Amino acid sequence: MSETIQKQNYNQTEVGLIPEDWEIYQINDLIELLTDYDANGSFASVAENVNVYDFEKFAWYVRSTDLENNSKLSEVRYVDEDSYKFLKKTALYGGELLFLKRGDIGNVYLFEMKTKYATVAPNLYLLKLNKKSNSRYLYYYFISKTGQLQLKKKNASSTLGALYKDDVKSIKIPLPPTLTEQQTIATSLSDVDELLTSLEQLISKKQAIKQGAMQELLTPKKGWKKSSLIELAENKKSNFDDGDWIESEYITETGVRLIQTGNIGIGRLIEKENKKYISKESFLKLKCKDVLEGDLLVCRLAEPAGRACVMPNIDESKVVTSVDVSIFRGDSKLVNREFLSQFFTTNKWLNMVIERVGGTTHKRISRGSLGKIEFFIPSINEQKAIAQVLSDMDEEIKVLEEKKVKYQKIKEGMMQDLLTGKIRLV
Repeated sequence: MSETIQKQNYNQTEVGLIPEDWEIYQINDLIELLTDYDANGSFASVAENVNVYDFEKFAWYVRSTDLENNSKLSEVRYVDEDSYKFLKKTALYGGELLFLKRGDIGNVYLFEMKTKYATVAPNLYLLKLNKKSNSRYLYYYFISKTGQLQLKKKNASSTLGALYKDDVKSIKIPLPPTLTEQQTIATSLSDVDELLTSLEQLISKKQAIKQGAMQELLTPKKGWKKSSLIELAENKKSNFDDGDWIESEYITETGVRLIQTGNIGIGRLIEKENKKYISKESFLKLKCKDVLEGDLLVCRLAEPAGRACVMPNIDESKVVTSVDVSIFRGDSKLVNREFLSQFFTTNKWLNMVIERVGGTTHKRISRGSLGKIEFFIPSINEQKAIAQVLSDMDEEIKVLEEKKVKYQKIKEGMMQDLLTGKIRLV
């Protein structure tokens, strides 16, 4: 494969700028069949003739949730042989495109057979293509920004948040002049997808290894001592505190950085694009407590309460927290904050917090209850050693996740270039 180097002429079309030898097709010109579950019969006849099972039977009953979550075959639903025969109009054989009819319009799937027999469940359109187009090419087109924009526009025309068959049939797609070029583009993008899949599998493997290590390293052993969180604080009165209630009128686009409950993830700070600040005047008026790098931030608001992370350096001169984000500053002679941060990612910690959550309208754990939670903790040197092992694992996973993001961006760029003919592969 190589990029063409000759000057390419382009035409401005209703779907954007495309090479002059490309053509615009409607989906209706590219399909042999567009159907859905409802085509098999009336509600009453389907109810009478279709039996669905939570365990393996004759044919996979393909739901959008299975495809979205890439569910294991042990987790999907099935229909028996008689049901499959009744649903013959929506039988799947592999290579079909499936569009979500209602809900998250824009969800598109290229169906790949994983069982001998399969059939479509409700809420999906089944598109069987003719020989004018490559199904994998069309799949990539529809998950690209241009394809998604078309689908969203069709959805916007409906007050019910749904796609109709005529909407799908009328969608316009620019196609390269030959199936060979379509296939080449699809293969290039598939290669990147395979790389992303291998990275995801490696990340999952590393995460499983870390979970096993945590189970072993954080299980109390001989010599570990029971202590409460407040007993481990540097200052028992002032170093386990909350932020203030921040009224919306205080929030600005610049000033002193504000960390809220939504920024506290399990073991990590979640940096949102729409970062929140309060004015310096508000900071002084509210007498907010500064958050320092290395402080442990604990979310007291339910769902789930107990989320915690060590405050990293985020290149802000000052940082404060809102109400329900408690600041813990531990005694360095007694506790290693990174060790606690790792411990606070465990189900054991989260369950201890959830057991103490109270309230009616706004469920949360009180600061006093949080501070009284007791758990076993090793010596400070052992804490540091355990924290280092787990932190090294986290760093390895972080590097892989950053690489994954990098390749996702590369894929997006490739899709933008290849699916519009900006770059040609011959």
